[in-house]
Amino acid sequence: MTITSNTLNSLKRKRVLVTGSTGFKGSWVCTWLTEIGAHVSGFALPPKSSAPLFDQLKLRDRIDQHDGDIRDYKLINDVIEKTRPEAIIHLAAQALVRHSYQNPKETFDINVGGGINLLEAVRNCPDVRALVFITSDKCYKNKEWIWGYRENDELGGADPYSASKAAAENVFEGYYQSFLKTNRNIGAVTTRAGNVIGGGDLSEDRIVPDCIRALRSEETIEIRSPAATRPWQHVLEPLSGYLTLTARILEKPEELTGAWNFGPNTENVRPVKELAKLATEIWGKGLVKTHEDNSAPHESNLLMLSSDKAKSKLAWNPLWNFERCVTETVNWYQKMDDDENPLDLTLAQISSYVAESKI
Repeated sequence: MTITSNTLNSLKRKRVLVTGSTGFKGSWVCTWLTEIGAHVSGFALPPKSSAPLFDQLKLRDRIDQHDGDIRDYKLINDVIEKTRPEAIIHLAAQALVRHSYQNPKETFDINVGGGINLLEAVRNCPDVRALVFITSDKCYKNKEWIWGYRENDELGGADPYSASKAAAENVFEGYYQSFLKTNRNIGAVTTRAGNVIGGGDLSEDRIVPDCIRALRSEETIEIRSPAATRPWQHVLEPLSGYLTLTARILEKPEELTGAWNFGPNTENVRPVKELAKLATEIWGKGLVKTHEDNSAPHESNLLMLSSDKAKSKLAWNPLWNFERCVTETVNWYQKMDDDENPLDLTLAQISSYVAESKI
């Protein structure tokens, strides 16, 4: 099984800390890193029973997991002092737009305050040589324009989630310019990805998990914003970017700085309703119903990223088109429902992706 590659092989035996390790993206990236041969530590809240991917992938037995809240500075600082990571991939976050309307303070406390805690701990740890600080494509001030946002475009947010991610970017920049920039032994970057989908995500208020729950229970899929377009990408696409950056920074920490976009090609920017209909076709049955909610809080209708910087400087390119990323996602759930092992399914998709890519 092909899990590693020339670029990512340099992460073998490296000490890597992943915050948010029990989340959807965190579980996938920890699995990939363990197969490469990295020494992986995780820091996150215990996985929720409603989001069992971390447990399904048996990660508590495969990584050095530390349960904790990123809002607790002493705890994250102690974990970093104990594990002495050479690289940190920061994924810990409150990641849902609608939840941010219901719990705005919690969202800012986690996404901004938690980011400050991590940066302060990194500032005081001489072992860290690479920091990949993940925010979101929603950190950009959304002007609903038809071309992709570039890394130097204006930041901002009309909802608590987006605003928290823009604020986290500003906090990162302040720490970088004040403290990290003068340390030639560390490279630190922020990254922004599109709407990520993939097997194992069962979060509330996300279109693919909502589709899977409806299809499993033979209920109609209800779409509240059918015309809203999103830059859909399989989870392995941005993760390949994060890992490529991590590997490259460890080699030459002084050369890679700033922000990086890892978005799909424009062909993958599709309406929500189109994704739901394709999911039913792949599943083999199911109905989609539009249920527009005029009282729902604001969410962006059009958002795209330009990944020209990553393509030019990292030779990173999105690999799977819209149909492929939805097919791989839906097939993961179908095969798991047919009693296939979730870890085997995940490793098989990683292997296929690596074999087809040039990372």
